[in-house]
Amino acid sequence: MRRKDREMNREFGYQVMDKARFGVVSMMDENNQPYGIPLSVAREGNALYFHSAMEGKKVDIFAGSPSVSIVFVGDVKVPELYREEELEEMAKDETKASLLIRKVFTTEFESAMARGRVEKVTSEEERLQGMKVICNKFTPTKMAYFEAAAKAGLYRANVYKLEMEEVTAKRKKYDAQGNEIKQAASVES
Repeated sequence: MRRKDREMNREFGYQVMDKARFGVVSMMDENNQPYGIPLSVAREGNALYFHSAMEGKKVDIFAGSPSVSIVFVGDVKVPELYREEELEEMAKDETKASLLIRKVFTTEFESAMARGRVEKVTSEEERLQGMKVICNKFTPTKMAYFEAAAKAGLYRANVYKLEMEEVTAKRKKYDAQGNEIKQAASVES
């Protein structure tokens, strides 16, 4: 990671994964072409679960080339650190204009990336658990109906699991005074 001052630890990465509404799974297809697809991904411990149809391009890719990376994006926003008068002053003063680039035309963000090998879950018990993890993340208020839904539809879906071999996370954030929070943390693999 080039910006080590923005690197965050594995636990922070897990937090980003847990709140992200989707993850983008990136892989290489049979023609060595990049292929990425957004999926509903949920985490349990060091494992990520997602599901798919029984056939399709990603199913074929996973069977032949299971190494993937999954990227998650958490909170993103444009910081509002200056009043209009301060922005006017910056625009007129060349010595302060670099602040416009660094603190106005920028975004605060948090992201995480996991790498590993995708495996198709074959045991019925773990398939059910994987779907439960996914549903609990995306439809927690409907879990009373999970068993009936799983019984009716689990046989129609593949469930995949990725044991995370590597996790990296990054954040750019400003404090109330407009200073970037530098919180470098070691990343466990």
